[in-house]
Amino acid sequence: MPFNKLQLHPTLLKGIKELGFTRPTPIQEQAVPPAMEGRDVLACAMTGSGKTAAFLLPIIQRLMDKPRGTTRALILTPTRELAAQIHQHLEELAVHTPVTGAAVFGGVGMGPQEHAFRSGVDIIIATPGRLLDHFKQPYAKLAGLEVLVLDEADRMLDMGFLPDIRRVLKHLPTQRQTLFFSATMPDAIAKLSGEMLKQPALINQERKAAPAVGITQAIYPVQESLKAELFLELLKRDEIGNVIVFTRTKHRANRLADFLEKNRIPNAKIHGNRSQPQRTEALAGFKSGKFRVLVATDIVARGIDVEALEHVVNFDVPHVPEDYIHRVGRTARAEATGDAFTFVSPEEEADLRAIERAVGKKLPRVTVADFDYNRKPTERFEVPLAERIAEIRARKAEERARAKAKAERKAQMEAAGGVSRGPRRPEPQRDRPRGDGRPSDGGRPRNDRVGEHPRSADGRGQGGGRSGGRGRSGGRPTEGAA
Repeated sequence: MPFNKLQLHPTLLKGIKELGFTRPTPIQEQAVPPAMEGRDVLACAMTGSGKTAAFLLPIIQRLMDKPRGTTRALILTPTRELAAQIHQHLEELAVHTPVTGAAVFGGVGMGPQEHAFRSGVDIIIATPGRLLDHFKQPYAKLAGLEVLVLDEADRMLDMGFLPDIRRVLKHLPTQRQTLFFSATMPDAIAKLSGEMLKQPALINQERKAAPAVGITQAIYPVQESLKAELFLELLKRDEIGNVIVFTRTKHRANRLADFLEKNRIPNAKIHGNRSQPQRTEALAGFKSGKFRVLVATDIVARGIDVEALEHVVNFDVPHVPEDYIHRVGRTARAEATGDAFTFVSPEEEADLRAIERAVGKKLPRVTVADFDYNRKPTERFEVPLAERIAEIRARKAEERARAKAKAERKAQMEAAGGVSRGPRRPEPQRDRPRGDGRPSDGGRPRNDRVGEHPRSADGRGQGGGRSGGRGRSGGRPTEGAA
């Protein structure tokens, strides 16, 4: 079925055509009509299925002829990257319409986001935490809201956002349309949807999550200590092209990025400890081809579209099968093809078996020819947590000791009269005033009171006037002064 069968506005169809889309995906075909009718929607759709357009298209259609000046739709999403991705997709789809949008998330300044609230952009795409920060201010009012979308609802619950979602709901009108999209449908999601939705259209609710059909999956058994060197070997042999490689922790992401840098492999990293500008720069550099490898934690397992991504590598086996589905779903998007390789140490075999049960088949094992699986690693890849904590404590203790020694030296010098940072004593007056009160040098009258500090209490020169020169501060208070 072509897009024009969905009864979308011609200007919206024009934007869709320019993006190269000719036919709606199954989730779009099923979700757009009831959403355009104003019904609540509960959709279970795997990553890479086109669900973003499935909720953006009916929202844009609804808001096109509405008066401007108030925010009519709110899209909640779990991560900054996904919020930015949805905002970009909105701008592409709505390019020929008057509909406007703004992304609201942490790690960047609140000023432009405040302006979006005050100006009343049509659609706000937000992460729950930053949205709640804005709700503390009087300008952040969404009384005119008509549509609420929860995207990646299961991921938001996994990340502990349920209390934040409930707090957000208190700021929204109860009379609204709600669109609920989730990759899986655990009991917690079913319960939350039951609280929020009114007679929703149910779409793909029973569909079992599975990787896209275009993904070639393979398992690489290897000792934990040799994972980094095996990954480097595959890169050097060009068996892996541009690749997102997922690690279990932020520390392991940092270590792998450093290892690749030492071996002159252009790479960037994204994880929770990176600032928003750093994350944006890393993703932009990877998309442009500046970096061959993007090292990441599960923060980018959902919602990041990279065209023609050739490979995804699970450097560590995810503990939850659904995380595996979403990681490998970064490749083979929009009916393309791609490869997903998973490095599995003996300690991770149990997690691998759970993944194979979830995907319904045993994944093929691959042994790399001429790679020495018995070699000793050139360096220790990961520093154990206990050792890292001990190192941090030792460094802090050393810093405290240095600070204490410095304070003791300063106290000794002051006691000996070597250094004093207290107020300077007033200089003795060299000229006595004449009988008529004028100073002997013909200048302004001097203050004759004994013990008067040469500068008055307001910080200006004697007598409260400005001196001829501003001195260090230029006669103005320093920045941050009360």
